[in-house]
Amino acid sequence: MSFIHVSKDGEIATVTLNRGKVNALNEPMVEEITKTFENVAIDNEIKSIIFTGSGKFFSFGFDIPEFLSYPKNDFIRYLEKFTKLYTDIFLFPKPVVAALNGHTIAGGCMLATACDLRLMVTGKAKISLNEITFGVPVLAGSVEMLRYCVGSRNAQSLLYSGAMYSAEEAFQLGLVDRITSEDALAEDARKVAQELAQKDGSAFRCIKHLLRKAVAEEMIKREKDAILEFADIWYSEQSWEKLKEIKIYS
Repeated sequence: MSFIHVSKDGEIATVTLNRGKVNALNEPMVEEITKTFENVAIDNEIKSIIFTGSGKFFSFGFDIPEFLSYPKNDFIRYLEKFTKLYTDIFLFPKPVVAALNGHTIAGGCMLATACDLRLMVTGKAKISLNEITFGVPVLAGSVEMLRYCVGSRNAQSLLYSGAMYSAEEAFQLGLVDRITSEDALAEDARKVAQELAQKDGSAFRCIKHLLRKAVAEEMIKREKDAILEFADIWYSEQSWEKLKEIKIYS
């Protein structure tokens, strides 16, 4: 079963998450997103990517109920795949515009911060790295990407509080770059993606590399230990009880 829909409009590819009502991330979905971006990277007709979700969620984040059935070593394997995915998106050679169509939570927020720019709809949609509220930490790469987006002080505030932010609040923090309406999101994202598609591809790739290489190197250097610590806390008795309370309705 496919969880990703890809469409092309001229030089722009739109990659849409499409798994249930909340686009919760599981291992097959992460593998499919990874493969999708690999295919888009080598498609010479595509100059820019819009990354979005279906329904009222960009992504809820990890499919926690599903992962509660994972043995620890299998969960570590998933975390390795997930962190590689957001690192690959962070360094992706073509522009990636996140069109945040709804709630963008935890792992979903990590994927969004990996993109070059983020547009988010106003209204009820919230964005958050709320892991601390259910007793787990974040990953090393997610901290570095967040710091890259919002600066160290705002990153600390976001991570310590685990608060849920509206589009307007996220814009003030620098977590999203533009706010728009639900009706206008697709067209606004397309305009941004088209502007980036018109830049010289080699120059863009070089500039992005210069901006992000040192950040990515720090992400990679710290990630292995962070994954093991994340897993240790995830499987601790205190966190496990909180995780079991989380429900996902498909």
